[in-house]
Amino acid sequence: MKNILIVGGSKGIGNAILLQQLENNRVINISRNAPEVSHANLTHYSLDVLKDELPQIDNIDTLIYCPGSINLKPIGSLSIDDFRNDFEINVIGAVKTIQRYLPVLKKGTNPSILLFSTVAVKLGMPFHASIATAKAGVEGLVKSLGAELASTVRVNAIAPTITETTLAANILRNDRMKENMIERHPMKSYLKPEEVADMAAFITSEKAKSISGQIFEMDYGIVSFKI
Repeated sequence: MKNILIVGGSKGIGNAILLQQLENNRVINISRNAPEVSHANLTHYSLDVLKDELPQIDNIDTLIYCPGSINLKPIGSLSIDDFRNDFEINVIGAVKTIQRYLPVLKKGTNPSILLFSTVAVKLGMPFHASIATAKAGVEGLVKSLGAELASTVRVNAIAPTITETTLAANILRNDRMKENMIERHPMKSYLKPEEVADMAAFITSEKAKSISGQIFEMDYGIVSFKI
């Protein structure tokens, strides 16, 4: 039974990961709102990662940082605060969490860190300037930390395409928009949170003990194929 720390496990992809891991592992969740589930294996701390002091946790094998943002605007409509806020949520929050818990994580079993990027870093998509910039920072953090911690802690990231979560509800707000999104992807689908949770389970498991410093695109072909 592993000790898994999830930041942002109350909604979306983070919640899918939390629900998948609860039966067989001890899960510590940090988020502003509590997950809508109670379980003997779950410990929850309600706080804002960017503003509040992080709690002391004595045993961690896996750290998964899930908070993200979808802030889609033309460059002329993006303020400096938009860029700053996206960077803080996606990068600074991850750095703060890693710095706080790295000494404990290093003592864990097959310790690993999992972060989240986006396909927009590689693909180049209109109106994604702020979020793609922030997530490019996440990818740089994965590469740098992966090298720095190579002998002790594995560091990887998942870069999903659009995923059916509350964060993306505005983009997938009706059947026509969902159908258009399906058609944009060569493999004619987009992600469900449970698919990402399955990948997260593999990347943080013993089966992936040779893998670090990698960005795993879950893209239904939108980055890889032109059809």
